Amino acid sequence: MKRNIVIAAVTAAALITGGTATALAVSGDDGGTARQGETRVSEDDAVRGGDARDDDRDDERAVSSKVTAADAIAAALRHTPGTAVSAELEDADDADDDGGKAAWDVDVLSGGGTWHSVRVDPATGKVLGSHADDDGDDGTAEVRAALKGTSVDAAEAARAAAVHGTVTSVDLDDDDRRSAAWDVETRSGGKAERDWTVDPGTGKVTADRSDDGDDSADDDNDGDDD
Repeated sequence: MKRNIVIAAVTAAALITGGTATALAVSGDDGGTARQGETRVSEDDAVRGGDARDDDRDDERAVSSKVTAADAIAAALRHTPGTAVSAELEDADDADDDGGKAAWDVDVLSGGGTWHSVRVDPATGKVLGSHADDDGDDGTAEVRAALKGTSVDAAEAARAAAVHGTVTSVDLDDDDRRSAAWDVETRSGGKAERDWTVDPGTGKVTADRSDDGDDSADDDNDGDDD
């Protein structure tokens, strides 16, 4: 009697550990021969696949937001008067408040020196909630000094950079510079996230060269691995 027996090894563990999955097939008559083949799953391929999925989720998050960064900042300031210092579009996985809902998180420095975190619905522009951050000075003096004499605020910086894609974050950067600047991140369908620098005095937008350098370094590292 001719018998056919196929035994398949599960490959899920190999995807997680970067190990080897083995499939063993036995075929033929009673005295049949065994053939064994190995399927190796690259750990790097699995990591790259995860990065691609993260990029896809970021694209979906940016596209699905009907409320722009500038709109979110305006809504936050109507709710909590002061100076907007940063705004970031957080997805549901990053959100700790509001039951894990995606939201714009806007940091506002009030006239009295208190920091407030205001969350804005990216679909409706409604303020979902806010809370005061009572962490002492927390760089307040440095931020005020950096903003002194500037004519471009966070919302205007976001609008200026929006010509390059959908803005997902804007933040005042006063570190390691001769003068402060607005750092803006954008996403454009099918393209990687880009960083831009917006001059707080003129509103001029330039590509963040440090970001380009990091990308080049990553590319070089990928090449070394090949």
